[in-house]
Amino acid sequence: MIRLRAYAPVQRVVGVLLGFTSLGFLPPLAFALINGDGAAHAFLISFFSVSVAGALLYWPVRRAQRELRISDGFLVVVACWGAVCLAGAIPFVLALDASLADAVFESTSGITTTGATVFSGLGEMPISIRWYRQQLQWMGGLGIIVLAVAILPMLRVGGMQVYKAEATGPVKESRLTPRIAETAKALWLIYIGLTALCAAAYWAAGMSLFDAVTHSFSTVATAGFSTHDGSIGHFDSALIDWLVVFFLFVSSINFALHFLALRRATAQVYLKDPELKLFALLLLIISVLITVLLWRQQVYDSVWESIRYAAFQAVSFTTTTGFATAEVYLWPGTLPLLLILISGLGGCAGATTGGFKIIRVYLVTKQGMRELQRLIHPRSVVPLKLGGRTLNQEVANAVWGFVSLYIVCVVILTLIVSGIEEDLVTAVSVVFSAMNNLGPALGEAGANWGPLSNATKWLMSFAMLLGRLEIFTILVLLTPSYWRH
Repeated sequence: MIRLRAYAPVQRVVGVLLGFTSLGFLPPLAFALINGDGAAHAFLISFFSVSVAGALLYWPVRRAQRELRISDGFLVVVACWGAVCLAGAIPFVLALDASLADAVFESTSGITTTGATVFSGLGEMPISIRWYRQQLQWMGGLGIIVLAVAILPMLRVGGMQVYKAEATGPVKESRLTPRIAETAKALWLIYIGLTALCAAAYWAAGMSLFDAVTHSFSTVATAGFSTHDGSIGHFDSALIDWLVVFFLFVSSINFALHFLALRRATAQVYLKDPELKLFALLLLIISVLITVLLWRQQVYDSVWESIRYAAFQAVSFTTTTGFATAEVYLWPGTLPLLLILISGLGGCAGATTGGFKIIRVYLVTKQGMRELQRLIHPRSVVPLKLGGRTLNQEVANAVWGFVSLYIVCVVILTLIVSGIEEDLVTAVSVVFSAMNNLGPALGEAGANWGPLSNATKWLMSFAMLLGRLEIFTILVLLTPSYWRH
C-alpha cells in the first residue's frame, strides 16, 4: 500500500490529462452532429468513457500532496502519452469498426505526429473522422513542443539537452520563463498563431476552408496525415507545394528561437543559431542532390518540375513530416531508400520533428572529427564547441548514449519485424519510419500500412512512442534500478 501511494501524484496527473483529453472529442462530435455523418455516437461514447476514466483515476488521489520528483517525471511522461494514445483509438473502433491493433496504431501515429496510416479511401470517410485524424496530430504536436522545451530538459533527456546557449535555451535545468505553465502558454500562442497563418495561406492558395485548416494542423505539427489519399499531391498546385515547404521549414525550427525572436523583436537569434544554419544547408544540399537524380533518370519532363518535386520531398522527409506530391516508393533507383534514410536527420531540437535532430548530427560529426585529430596528435586537447561555446563532457556522453541506443533499438526491431514480415525492405523501412516518426515506408507499406500484420502494427506503435519520447524516457522504465529507487 505504501508503495502504491508513492505513485499517487503520477496517477493524479494522468487523471487530469485524460479529463482534458476528453474535451478533444467535442469538436469532431460537433462536426458529426452538424453534418449527420453517422459518427456522432463514436465521439459521444469516447467523451463520456474517457471523462469517467480520468475521474476514476483522479478522485481517489485528489488530495495527494507530494510534489513530483524528477524520477516521477519519466513515469508521468510515458503514462500520459500511453493513456492518450489508447483513448484516441476509441473513435476509430466505434465509427470505422477498426480492429484494436489498427485503431491504436492510427491513434499513436497521430499523437506522435508520425503520419503513418492503415486506412485508405480517406475522402469517403465521415467528415468528423477526417477532422479528428488531423486534430490528433495538431494536439500531439503541441504536446511534443511542451515536452521538448519544458519537461525533458528537467529529466536530462531530449534534444533540448544537448547544448547550452542563451539564444536557444536548452541544457540548463531552467525554462524559457520561470514556470512551466508560463512556458507552455507562450508556446501555445506561438503554435496557434503559426497554425492560423498557415491555414490562411492555404485557403488563399485555393484549398477549401476545411482542407486549409486540417492541413495546417498536420503541417505545423510536421505530421503528415491528410484528408485525401493523394496527400498534398491531391491539390496538384505548385503554389500550395511551395507554401507547404515554407511552413514545414518554419515549423521545424526550435520553438525556443521563435519565442526569443518575438520577445526580443529581432531576427538575429535565427541568424546566430548554428543548428538552424546547418539545417538550412543540409536541406539545400539534399534538394539539389534529389533534383539531379530525378533529372538524370528523366522522371519528370523539365528541370523545373524536378526542382519542385525534389525540394518538396526533401523537406517533407528531412523534417519527418511525410507529406507527398508523388508516389515516392515507385521512384527509380535508390531514391526511395535515400529519402527514408535522410528522415533520420530530423529538424531542430525543440521542434515537432522526429529523427536524430540536427544538433545531434552536428555534434556527432564534430566528435568524429575531434577523434581523427587526436589520432594524429594524441596529446592535443580539442574542445567540443558549438557556436563558439565549449561544451562539457556530459553533453558528449548524452549524444553518444542516444546514438548508441538508437542503433541498438533499430537493429533489434528490424530483426523482429523481418521475422514477422516476408519482405526485408518492408521491415527495414517501417522500423526507420516509425522510429523517426516519419510515416511513409517502402515495400508492402508503400501505399499504406494496412497490409502489415497486427503484430507488426503493435510493435511499430511502441517504436513510434520510443522515437517520439527520445528513447531514454521509455527505456529507463525498463531498468530494475528505476523501480528499486
